[in-house]
Amino acid sequence: EQQFFPSLISDSETGDGHGSIIPTYVCEICVEPKPLDISFNIKVTDCEGVLDPDFCREILPRDLFNRWGKALCESALLGSEKLYCPYKDCSALLVNDGEKRIKRFPCPLCKRVFCVQCKVAWHSGADCIKFQKLKNLGSDAMLVDLAKRKKWRQCPNCSIYVEKSAGCCYVKCRCGNAFCYNCGAKSNKATH
Repeated sequence: EQQFFPSLISDSETGDGHGSIIPTYVCEICVEPKPLDISFNIKVTDCEGVLDPDFCREILPRDLFNRWGKALCESALLGSEKLYCPYKDCSALLVNDGEKRIKRFPCPLCKRVFCVQCKVAWHSGADCIKFQKLKNLGSDAMLVDLAKRKKWRQCPNCSIYVEKSAGCCYVKCRCGNAFCYNCGAKSNKATH
């Protein structure tokens, strides 16, 4: 497997026209000397080399080059500045400049409105706190429904759901409470 690393030319004759020497490197992809100050750093494990994206423009397919450029732009943004449109068919990258505390925002690409704070499609009729509570209740309701269908039991001590896969009706929850799986009564192997 061949690896490409830029290398410095120690006896470079590249000048700026005023007798100054400009540090250059030889691009091992296009094998041409290039000014060092126009190179671009790309983090690669154990690689100290630099690569200028413009030198790759002609050898990469346009779609790949555009995706690479997009990834470079995204990697330059801090995590807190990044915001994506929540609609799966859009997912446009937006930059949160933090100047105003915006909640309701139309995506400039797909034009649909979403909640910046909750990072979901706009939840009309409910503020963010109420929406989050309703969302959590929905998750809880789904869990309760699943527990009923699977015939799971809740531990009478900590309320976590327990599933008995085999054996007698005596079960011990991870909280340490022992109970009867059928009736929920506190139990130990000897008495129930």
